[in-house]
Amino acid sequence: MPYYTRRGDDGTSGLLGECRSLKSDLIFHAIGEVDELNSAIGIALYYTHDKMLRPRLREIQNELFVIGANLASLQSGKIAKAKFNDASTLKLESDIEEMGRRMPQLKKFVIPGGCEAAVHMHLARAIARRAERSVVAASAKHKVDPRVEGYLNRLSSYLFVAALYLNYIEGIRESHPTY
Repeated sequence: MPYYTRRGDDGTSGLLGECRSLKSDLIFHAIGEVDELNSAIGIALYYTHDKMLRPRLREIQNELFVIGANLASLQSGKIAKAKFNDASTLKLESDIEEMGRRMPQLKKFVIPGGCEAAVHMHLARAIARRAERSVVAASAKHKVDPRVEGYLNRLSSYLFVAALYLNYIEGIRESHPTY
């Protein structure tokens, strides 16, 4: 099997099913940014050694693949095999609360930084926000499951708290902006 097809040389790309659309369609922006987010989490995972976070980050990467498959199935009318549900968002909320119980309460804005794993979590958080905006924009044209928007919103919070948590367990103090 070749690793290329040449079918996209005309500026189109395929979705699940036989449907092809211009690569500039907002749905491809959303799919691409979810993919970029997944890659950024992969980098953060590489630098993360915490036994609580590592398996959860792998689960999140799989959940992002499910989201990508669901986004890719929108135009074709085909339903992706893997369904997305509220349980994934609720698990993120539970994880956020658990990390929050393990460290002091945040009282100021934070300048992204700290240990290598935290820096990559902060970058993944920013990409999650962009992916969320792209999904919202695509939902103006395509029938996007609103639970995906909520999940990405919560995921950005999770990644932020994970960055704080990683710095906390490494003994690194957060930097705060001065106004």
